[in-house]
Amino acid sequence: MKDSARRQESRRAAHARKRISRRPSRLGIPAGTTPEPDRVAAPDAGFPGLLQRVWRRAARARDLRSALEVLLTLDGHVPRDVQLRALNTAEQAALVALAGLTWREAGGADGPAAVPGTGAATAKTGPRPSAPAVPSAPAEPPAFRGEIALSTSGRIVLRTPGAPPLDPRDLVAGVRRVPWSRTVLDVYRRELDHARARQAACAADCRAWLAQQGPEGRNALVAQAREAALRTAPFVLYQEDTQYTNFRGRNTLTGKTLWPGHPDCALSALHGLPLDLWTDQDTQLVVCLTLLIRSSGFGRVEEANGTQLTVDHVAYTLERVRRAYNAVCGADPVPAASPRVADLDRLAAALRARRREVARSAQLYREIHGALMHKVERVAGAPGPRARAREDAVAEHLRTRLPLTGATLADLGRDLAAEPGWLARPHGAFGTGLESLVYETVAATATAFGADFAMSRGMRSLPALVRALRGENWAEICDWDITRFFCCVVPRPEAAAHFGGSEAALADAAWAMSSRMQYNSWHFIAGNLPRVPEVVARDHFVPPVIPDLAYFSDQHHHGHVNNNVRFSIRSPQAVEVDGRRFDGFMDLRLLRCAGEPFGEQDLLAAHRVSAFIARATSLAAALVAAGTELEVTAFDSGWHWTAVTGRGAADSDLLAGQGRRAS
Repeated sequence: MKDSARRQESRRAAHARKRISRRPSRLGIPAGTTPEPDRVAAPDAGFPGLLQRVWRRAARARDLRSALEVLLTLDGHVPRDVQLRALNTAEQAALVALAGLTWREAGGADGPAAVPGTGAATAKTGPRPSAPAVPSAPAEPPAFRGEIALSTSGRIVLRTPGAPPLDPRDLVAGVRRVPWSRTVLDVYRRELDHARARQAACAADCRAWLAQQGPEGRNALVAQAREAALRTAPFVLYQEDTQYTNFRGRNTLTGKTLWPGHPDCALSALHGLPLDLWTDQDTQLVVCLTLLIRSSGFGRVEEANGTQLTVDHVAYTLERVRRAYNAVCGADPVPAASPRVADLDRLAAALRARRREVARSAQLYREIHGALMHKVERVAGAPGPRARAREDAVAEHLRTRLPLTGATLADLGRDLAAEPGWLARPHGAFGTGLESLVYETVAATATAFGADFAMSRGMRSLPALVRALRGENWAEICDWDITRFFCCVVPRPEAAAHFGGSEAALADAAWAMSSRMQYNSWHFIAGNLPRVPEVVARDHFVPPVIPDLAYFSDQHHHGHVNNNVRFSIRSPQAVEVDGRRFDGFMDLRLLRCAGEPFGEQDLLAAHRVSAFIARATSLAAALVAAGTELEVTAFDSGWHWTAVTGRGAADSDLLAGQGRRAS
């Protein structure tokens, strides 16, 4: 009874502790007891506000072509080819007829397009759409009055002949009336006939290829696609007007809302179903996901985000990748493929193999266009003066703050590897040298890169992880919560301008980011463990292995919207712990709330910096594996308050009030 009472009391105490706010400005105060929230997001914050602004500008455009340019790029926020590839068959034919616009490439060369912050910047966006001759303005009365609008999902939608008026419930605002001449109708009819013929041939090809896989092979492909939906970041794909998504709203694929095997999952519904009962959309969905996954794993699926999931579009993506890889590697070039599924399947397998070769000689990364969550894999060029200047600035800072010598980060890493013991001993204001190294590197990076925030994450107790690995206690690792991980977030003082000038609001934002990064570490770690039942049942994503550049990330993710996460670099790194490689064990992130986006040279330098922290973490793990105790105790809520404000927790109530008034 006494033991039971003690356990009951312990649970109450634990629950009480959980109800205490960990927000720096409210540290020690019970959660939910303040009379009002610190900040209230504007009703039009994030994506809805962007769409409203885009539509207002498009509605004021002097002609249809000008309005389309605004809508296709969401006023400069995304590459135009993504929106062109989001159109259904009739809408694609309509844009060719009305404005000579198509996603199908003419010359095949990558061309730059603006990716603005508040100034000019560029990013590659893939092949430019070709532009057939636009029919001249009709002299006769319109033969048909169509409509064009912007949907609440961010897609352009058109009313075409034979279709009902656009449903205002699905639209951002009103519609723009578009008159069609007889000439336009003739072009539209011709384009639509060609598109439908291609569509029918493609559906038959997909069905024949799936028939060759046999019932067990098809079930395996469905299971693989379902696992990709479960272990991959949110994506939104289209088949004509049907939406397939693991994102918010009405989910149609396994993800956060639909559990594996849920009857509402479009993929689960296909398991064991005879092929003759599959729709043409079903066949193309499974074939396209299979081709994308075979070309480089689950991550390639996100490169179809926001577009029609068709074999034509998958062929477009694989061809872009083929050209990029062939431009790097000295081996025999990967040959082009026909748009037939069997040929694309062989191309996907060849690209997967060539990708490993490319990664040994060049840096792969992804561009993320946050408004539509669309991702594009890129092959980076060589580091130039900008990247070297960034790296040199970080190295100079570290030489003055840490017991390391060397001209470059690589030199500092070699010096560290020669004498790693100090990582486990107190250094400066920190209990361990590892903590000091993480903080100094993050702080140096924020300054050297002109970031508003810089951060790096990791695990608090490497000894606990080593013990669990040696005991093969996979369930124990899966049961750890986010407090087992840390993230050191360092904002530059100038970043307070984005938070009403309030130090308290800045500290709260830093801690919010730290908490989210702890969650990311928790979310990725299980993806490195054997697929025992406890690991399979645990919610997790496939750990990231290449860096990325993000533009306009302050659109969908609530944390990004609330904390002005607009432009960012993420550089994940693997760490070795007791002989096991953990992909995505740590990362370095840089973000800007406004101004210019980061560029490729910034990413290359940041990836060198994150590799330095990862090397230090692997060395610390080796010390632990040899019997050294090393725990990370810094970087909690109180630490972030003091680090940002320079004050102790006793001053938090005063500054919290100032922060609310400033907000």
